[in-house]
Amino acid sequence: MCGIAGIIHRGTTGDIGNELTSMLQTLRHRGPDSTGFAFYGSSTDGQYILRFKAAEQEDLKKGFGIHQEIKQRLASVEERMRELEVQIVEQQAATEYAYRYVIKYGGDLRRLADTIEDIDGVEILSIGTTLELVKDLGDARQVCESYGLSGYQGTHAIGHSRMATESDVDIRSAHPYWAYPFKDVAVVHNGQLTNYWKGRRELEHNGHRFMSNCDSELIAVYLADKIENGTTLEDAMRESLDALDGVFTYVVATSDQLGMAKDMMAAKPMVLYESENCIALASEEVAIRSIFKEEIDTFDPYEGEVRVWQK
Repeated sequence: MCGIAGIIHRGTTGDIGNELTSMLQTLRHRGPDSTGFAFYGSSTDGQYILRFKAAEQEDLKKGFGIHQEIKQRLASVEERMRELEVQIVEQQAATEYAYRYVIKYGGDLRRLADTIEDIDGVEILSIGTTLELVKDLGDARQVCESYGLSGYQGTHAIGHSRMATESDVDIRSAHPYWAYPFKDVAVVHNGQLTNYWKGRRELEHNGHRFMSNCDSELIAVYLADKIENGTTLEDAMRESLDALDGVFTYVVATSDQLGMAKDMMAAKPMVLYESENCIALASEEVAIRSIFKEEIDTFDPYEGEVRVWQK
């Protein structure tokens, strides 16, 4: 099952926090286990937004001991960043175990990501100039309230409501997936890739690192690798239709674009609404209608279709 959704405001910003929460809550029946958001907001030259977790919800049941472990992990994160001459501009505890840091860093992003990710118990959710990725157990409204996402202003966003079928119910297995270690690329996906391990081994051979065993992460890293090597997002997505085997519909976001792609069988649903100023897409029409008071016309993309929109 699973539900995916996305929205982009062209030439302006919108309340993407409440809009995406409404869309994903409407899709709750497609996946109540976890919910994830990838928001794209404003940027500041020379700064990155780092989102990471130092534990899981379930870990808090361990009591006082886990809180001490979290403190130690945070201390390790900050020590590693000082060693890399990272300047911490702002730090915020989003929950008892999830954190948002604004940092200044002029070095290699892969080195930074690897250094932090290698701390036991720490998982990076995203690093970006505009991207902020939040995901956790529970439905969209629960995650929105826990992380204070209501009213988040930005240009575009993608999200996912997950029904766990092949992996654990935890944050690492939740979507969206950031394309580690590329800034600002995130993917949500409904479907199954049958050549996941083959594609993953090829990318690992080229020096890439995977943070989960989820096939959706392959799409994110595949597209980011193509973009890094000079391919446009739209061309990379078109090439993915041949490179990826299986049934899939996915939505991808970068710092300034939103795209969707359907495989040649078009077995996984996607509905679109498009106006001059706003594009909304979701696994079901009811999710789109949840954010528009006026009557709107929607349509279904064809098989093998790729679409990309600029903010």
